[in-house]
Amino acid sequence: MIRVSLIVAALALAACAPTTTATTEVRPGGVEPVQQTEVAPPTPAEVTTRIRLEQNGQTVNVAVGQRFAVELVGVPTAGYAWSATQTPAFLTASGEATGNTTQAQSQPGFAGGNHWEVFMFTANAAGQGELVLEQRRPWETNQPPAQTFRVTIVAR
Repeated sequence: MIRVSLIVAALALAACAPTTTATTEVRPGGVEPVQQTEVAPPTPAEVTTRIRLEQNGQTVNVAVGQRFAVELVGVPTAGYAWSATQTPAFLTASGEATGNTTQAQSQPGFAGGNHWEVFMFTANAAGQGELVLEQRRPWETNQPPAQTFRVTIVAR
């Protein structure tokens, strides 16, 4: 009976323990909280039309000759990478950029985390079509994508 009482007491104490933990980074001279300040996507400044995940399924208008960017967050440290799987004929890939999503990722010893994956395209002719990007692990060829992003591009 005493053992049962001890087990019940231990379970009760465990249930009262906090379930969240603070993330800290140890540095010489003390402990400081990890900064989670967001970093802007590494899209070149001259690219003014920027398409984000919130625009999934929407239509975006661009001018013929205009360069635009699709800015998505991926997890390349876990093997997941975005890639264009369907590009309308009137679009040409015109660059890529990657970068951190938080300032903490620039600190020594930081490992993992999400990263910006930016894909730039140029509308070379008038047209309308669906641009599709998929996030997947390249070696998992028989698996469905972890995420799919679709946007209809109208170039005039």
